[in-house]
Amino acid sequence: MAQSKKRRMRSQEWFGTDTRDGMVHRSWMKNQGLPKHLFDGRPVIGICNTWSEVTPCNAHFREIAEYVKRGVYEMGGFPLEFPVMSLGEPVMRPTTMLFRNLVSIDVEESIRANPFDGIVLLTGCDKTTPALMMGAASCDLPTLVISGGPMLNGRWRDQTIGSGTHVWKFTEALKTGEMTMDDVLDAEVCMSRSKGHCMTMGTASTMASMVEALGMSLPANAAIPAVDSRRYVFAHMSGRRIVEMVKEDLKMSKVLTRKAFENAIRVNGAIGGSTNAVVHLLAMAGRMGVKLSLDDWDTLGRDVPCLVNLMPSGEYLMEDFYYAGGLPVVMKELAQAGLLHKDALTVNAKTQWDNVKDAVNYNPKVIFGTKKPFKPKGGIAVLKGNLAPTGAVLKPSAATPALMKHKGRAVVFEDIDDYKKRIDDPKLDVDADSVLVLKNCGPKGYPGFPEVGNFALPAKLLKKGVKDMIRISDARMSGTAYGTVVLHTSPEAAAGGPLAVVRNGDLHITEAELAKRLAAWKAPKPHSDRGWVKLYTEHVMQADTGVDLDFLVGGSGAPIPRESH
Repeated sequence: MAQSKKRRMRSQEWFGTDTRDGMVHRSWMKNQGLPKHLFDGRPVIGICNTWSEVTPCNAHFREIAEYVKRGVYEMGGFPLEFPVMSLGEPVMRPTTMLFRNLVSIDVEESIRANPFDGIVLLTGCDKTTPALMMGAASCDLPTLVISGGPMLNGRWRDQTIGSGTHVWKFTEALKTGEMTMDDVLDAEVCMSRSKGHCMTMGTASTMASMVEALGMSLPANAAIPAVDSRRYVFAHMSGRRIVEMVKEDLKMSKVLTRKAFENAIRVNGAIGGSTNAVVHLLAMAGRMGVKLSLDDWDTLGRDVPCLVNLMPSGEYLMEDFYYAGGLPVVMKELAQAGLLHKDALTVNAKTQWDNVKDAVNYNPKVIFGTKKPFKPKGGIAVLKGNLAPTGAVLKPSAATPALMKHKGRAVVFEDIDDYKKRIDDPKLDVDADSVLVLKNCGPKGYPGFPEVGNFALPAKLLKKGVKDMIRISDARMSGTAYGTVVLHTSPEAAAGGPLAVVRNGDLHITEAELAKRLAAWKAPKPHSDRGWVKLYTEHVMQADTGVDLDFLVGGSGAPIPRESH
């Protein structure tokens, strides 16, 4: 029987020719001590690394990359590690979201310009996951993702503490005098006590879960702690698998289908995931040319029960989630309840059901079943009204039930500087029934769409025991945060959305008054007349469509660049 012709690797357009260009490519690469047999047509695997010492969540990625390389070599591949800009949520200013799209361009162009046949994305801190996936989606090569894993559980004195979540609690306790600064400094080191990203179900853990729910990683990606030896085994096995994916031509577009995104939306509800997943999944779908809208989050995910008892919505942390069985248990529960597309393909060439059907729940206190869930609703609620004609979002599992139906007069802050100046002023005209409104913190307004939507309550009300209030803004909030917070109001204030004309004391105004105010509104001056900020603000889309740049949305493909010599 005649054998089928072996498929020529993309990398051979660089390394497999007898031309001067081929000699140049091979010769310069060999100055690193690479033997000639590595250029013989075997799959070249690009390892996209977001390691950085100013991205503490990803500070162990050099080690993870070495384990990936072991797996690639074992399967006869040729691994080549390359860096891209890294987004460190705890350190970068003004907000990492300002740079998500920039990193996606970095990733896309790095892949497109270099001799890679398959890609491994090393992701961890919040925006590194969507940024890398968006860039890779625009190239559509065989691709899989390895998340860096969460930190170990935080422990302070007799308390289990969660990254981010307890920052908000400690900040409030400092204002009320329940904690001293010495207490806070003592707790600081106890909160982040190992390598890894936030161990709450914040945005990093949520996006690691989204990767697994989308089928873009091997099973168990989301929850293995960063410092657990099994995280390195996972990296090793992923290195082996990516070589097989190249040989199978299992491209990203074959995995990231409409079914995959529908699965991810429902999984986000079941884990009580971050509201940030909304804009990131919309942006990823946009890059793949998959039709996905804000309304899909409402119809598909709003009524999904929350099954996972993790901070900020619950009690436990990611380490506990892993020991309980992790995301495969959650996905099995959803599948058995008819809330998951069982036949969705994953990067290991198996279906989601194949991957999760044998999962076992080892701790029902951490992972609940659909018949008796942890909370009846965990999905993202999409809100529309005269302040958000194209939509806003709210996370019911993190909200106060008594505030879900509420009426109160507006206390308005024009921007984040106005808020910081006035929020703790004893003379601030505010009470517990007031609705706090923060403007000009959307994609264009800040610029960059920062995580300030869960802004702290007035000190004088905290001291009276007020724990939550309605807050409305065009900003995002950290996935580690909690409260009855309306976010992502769209269009944003800086784009002339209705939020721009809300005034102090407003309770109910007429449509005519709203129209009159909007007609008189004037756009703010640009933040910058040069560089990335100028490009970003001129082309960034609104929250309801994913906050990507308008010229990056569309189908994908990876044309080979012409030889340069």
